[in-house]
Amino acid sequence: MPAATAETGIDYAARFAELDAWLHEHQALWRAKPFTTPILPWEAELPELAAWLRSRTLEQAEAAHNQPHRLAAPEPYVTLARQAYELTQLPNWSRTTSAEIPERLTRHIPGRKWQQITRFADCTTHQWQQSPSEWLDWCAGKGHLGRLLAWQGGQPLLCLEHDAALNRAGEALGAEIGIDSRHVDTDVLTPAAWQWLQPQHSVVALHACGQLHMTLLQQAATRGCTQIAISPCCYNRIDSREYQPLSVAARKARLRLSRDDLALPLQESITAGQRVRRLRDQSMAWRLAFDLWQREARGIDHYLPTPSRPESALSQGIAPFCRDLAAHHDLQLTEPDSWEQLEHRGWRRLAQVRNLELLPGLFRRPLEIWLLLDRALYLQEAGYQVRLGQFCEYQLTPRNLLLSAEKIRPQSAPML
Repeated sequence: MPAATAETGIDYAARFAELDAWLHEHQALWRAKPFTTPILPWEAELPELAAWLRSRTLEQAEAAHNQPHRLAAPEPYVTLARQAYELTQLPNWSRTTSAEIPERLTRHIPGRKWQQITRFADCTTHQWQQSPSEWLDWCAGKGHLGRLLAWQGGQPLLCLEHDAALNRAGEALGAEIGIDSRHVDTDVLTPAAWQWLQPQHSVVALHACGQLHMTLLQQAATRGCTQIAISPCCYNRIDSREYQPLSVAARKARLRLSRDDLALPLQESITAGQRVRRLRDQSMAWRLAFDLWQREARGIDHYLPTPSRPESALSQGIAPFCRDLAAHHDLQLTEPDSWEQLEHRGWRRLAQVRNLELLPGLFRRPLEIWLLLDRALYLQEAGYQVRLGQFCEYQLTPRNLLLSAEKIRPQSAPML
């Protein structure tokens, strides 16, 4: 296995080992769940940090949510933030593309999504030494990404997608712009789909969820596809309750991850509007109020899972909201003396939860890089030259990491 690559200067195996040791050492901090656990296990060891976080407002927590590493909190917070930053540095390949693109290619695609597609396509084609001969768009939807790549390079395109309606729409869009494309109705998690993967393919997948992109990596590597470029998403959407590492290094790692652990990197919000955030906060504050009520009324200090409620449930007031949750658990609870006071306590709990979540927030990106390195090392083991970097700015999407791989072909012996 190569050490640091000339392109990135990063020894992926060494970086993985560092992250594995660091995440394992501090797992009590990032595995704690403030929403379900009123007093966290680490608070007894770090009372100053706990008190400082609990004293802050909900507005202060929101301001720091997407940049928890910038918060000047008591130690060891600042030290952990610095370590997290150092362990997660990757090349930034993002740039604004200046190529003229026909309007027909951009039609019906939201601006933010189109920017993600163009940045991904631009970074992909700049990472490989060989020119692609045929594109394969995995979980293609209508094939917007593959169509752009095929239009830019003139190669044929194969799109795999289980939704027949999306495939028919993709065919029409490809025909409109003159792209040589095929759209196959198939479930990419089944062997019937895997037969389409061939050595000549350059396979791309933008924001394919957990099991979808893990299956892609395994099947593309097995079939020797020439090139692979993916931006993973939703790491927790896997078939098993426990994470099954891909690489030898990750299978030997100290860290063992559950499906719940894999949700940590996804706990960010970049695009939610003000109304959506307000309704989300109200729902969470009322669920926390219910949690306080049920613990005290039952005399049992134990969290009860609360299902998400429709927006209409919020318009009825906190009392019907909480009564519905009690009925869901078949509970007959003595009602609180004051629903208004209970609601106030719920909002205060929400402020504390959001601020306490800033600490595990420091570990979101390190855990995501750990998962990406598992995938990178797996492809290295399969004979690929691998690069990891950012294909767009974080503000465009938090899932802005690109894993690019190219099969290392044996060179033919020179003619004598």
